[in-house]
Parts: sequence; structure tokens; C-alpha cells
Amino acid sequence: MTTPTPNHIVATDGRLDLLNLDLRGCEALAQSLGCKAFHGRNLFKWVHKHGVDDFDAMTDLPKGLRTALPERAYIGQLDVAAELPSADGTIKWLLQLPEGQRVETVFIPEERRSTLCVSSQVGCALDCAFCATARQGFNRNLSAGEIVAQVRHAARRLGKPPSNIVLMGMGEPLANFDAVVRATDVMRDDLAYMLSKYRVTLSTSGIVPNIYRLAEVSDISLAVSLHAPDNALRDELVPINRKYPLEELIPACRAYLRGDSRRRITWEYVMLDGVNDSIAQAKALGRLLEGTPSKINLIPFNPFPDSGFETSPPERVAAFRERLLRSGLVATTRKTRGDEIAAACGQLTGRVQDRSRRVPAPAVVVPPPVALGRAVSPQL
Repeated sequence: MTTPTPNHIVATDGRLDLLNLDLRGCEALAQSLGCKAFHGRNLFKWVHKHGVDDFDAMTDLPKGLRTALPERAYIGQLDVAAELPSADGTIKWLLQLPEGQRVETVFIPEERRSTLCVSSQVGCALDCAFCATARQGFNRNLSAGEIVAQVRHAARRLGKPPSNIVLMGMGEPLANFDAVVRATDVMRDDLAYMLSKYRVTLSTSGIVPNIYRLAEVSDISLAVSLHAPDNALRDELVPINRKYPLEELIPACRAYLRGDSRRRITWEYVMLDGVNDSIAQAKALGRLLEGTPSKINLIPFNPFPDSGFETSPPERVAAFRERLLRSGLVATTRKTRGDEIAAACGQLTGRVQDRSRRVPAPAVVVPPPVALGRAVSPQL
């Protein structure tokens, strides 16, 4: 590597975490140990597609490589502090990082598909007003390996990879650009999790320069946390808008779609009672998105203590959606999943040793977790 390696990417003895390596990285590692590139491809396949941890069990690798690997590398994993099952089949995993921080990953099963909601940071620094994760503050970025480890854990726990992955968990993915791009490349690799570009979605609050950067190196699906049809309100709900207002965000999103007629931007719009849910605001949203291939995902607000917001009544959500449909937009209402275990959109908290705030945030209350091995609590 030509750049310094963050200390959470290597073990204290200097070994590389193989989950941080994409296919080319595994090929290069094998070659550095005197083997052929295809041995690195086989190693990559054993780690991801087969989920094997024991180098000796990787039977098509040369014995010399199997002997040398433990001295140079290891296969990272995140300890499961708790597994929280929901009555609707949703599962939330509270995953512990080496230094004691915790992040959350959510699995959402549906009849013909499944979705894994993956975290990209420990906490979040963007301070969106309606999000419990923002209340925790921010500590650090996750490494590519720590992002991939969430997918690998789910695939092994469930017996197969999820059919869809969304980077909509804790953190702002585009604020952790390099690690997120590498992790999504691994997710899509045919020797790993075999997900198409339409089944890996990155959700951003709108870091405009990195939307353009992402278009240069990736073609995964893009979702944008919009939540308001004008700058004045979005400045309050999504503070990054003060730096990258709608006049910059919308063109960046249109540019991201260029060259692929199948693609749309998914606009996430949390429905806040009396704040952003009027018919006039639905009309304004229609005007804002005119000419942009779009799907609007209306999200009933998921409450957490001291949020200051209430969920829009179902009839107002339905009226808002109907007005969007009349404007010629595709609009759906997201079904709330896992809210009783604080696994719904905007409720993820983990455990964050905050480096960005002076006042501790209130914890989100969830039912007692199903502990794996010992009693734990997801509360701060």
C-alpha cells in the first residue's frame, strides 16, 4: 500500500485483514507470497463466497500459501454483542468493534427478496434533525473490511447473501468514500456476493462533490435523503444542505443517472407531522423533481425520545402520495419494519464514544436484547 493504513485495518501484530482487500488485492497478496494470481482469486472466493475462516480448509490453495497466510493476514469479523429479532422477521445485530464501539446492521426479509441495511461509520456527523443516529455524535469511519464483515456475517448467519444491500445504516457513506467504494466492489464481485449494481444502494444526505466522484468509479444505485422540497426547510432538517443546496444537489443526481435509462434516483422523504407533509409541499416536490427520473420513498417517521417530531397521520401520507402520483412521479410508502426493536429507519444508535459533541444524546429505548453468550445492552 502506498498510503498509511489506519490502525483499525490491521491487527496489532501488523497482519492485514483480508476483508479489506478486493479481488485485485488478494491476487497481489498471493503473488507477494510466491504464488500465482489465480491462487489469490481462489483465496478471495473462499473468504467471501464460501465464508471459510480456516486457511487449512482452503484445499485448492498450495500448502505453502496456506502455511504463510496466517503470518501475513487474518480474516476479520465483528463480534455479535446482541441479536434482536422482531415479530415481523426483521433482525438487528449489534456488532462490536475492537475498541469497544458498536454499530448496527439490520436484516429485513420479504416474500421474494431480502434487504440488509449496512452501517458505514461509527455514528454520524451530519446532524439530521429527525435521526437517532445523529444524536449519538460521530467517532470514526469504518474500514472497508468492517463494512464487508456485516455482509459476511449476515450471509453466514442466514445461509446465503441477502438479495439487496443498502448503505442506509449508521453514518454518511459518501463521507467514507474510499472504504465504501471498495466494500461495494466486493459486494458485487462474482467471486463474492454476486450482487448487481441495481441491488446495491448507497444513501447519501447530499455530499455533492462525492456524488460526481462516485459516478466516475461506480455505478451502484443512489438514494438521497431529501425530506423537504425547498432549501429553507431542508437547511433545518438536513444541515448539509446549507453547504450543498438543492440547486447543486439536483443536477449532481441527474448527472449520476446519465447513460443508463433504467436507473432512477430514490428520494427518501420522512413524513413529519405538520412540518413537511402538506399538499402545497407535495406540489413543490413535484416541481423540484420534474425532469429527473425519480422514485420517491415516503417514510413514516419512526419516533425516538426527545426527537421533537411526530409521525404524519396515515391519511395525510396517503394524500401526499396521491398528489405526487398526479404530478407523474413514482411514489411509494415504506412499510415500517422492526420499529419495536429500534431497527426502523432513523432509529439506529449502536454505541458511540462521541468525538463531535459536548452533550450526551438520549438513548433510544429498545426491548431487552437476545444476548449471544452474555447479557448486553445496546444503550449508551
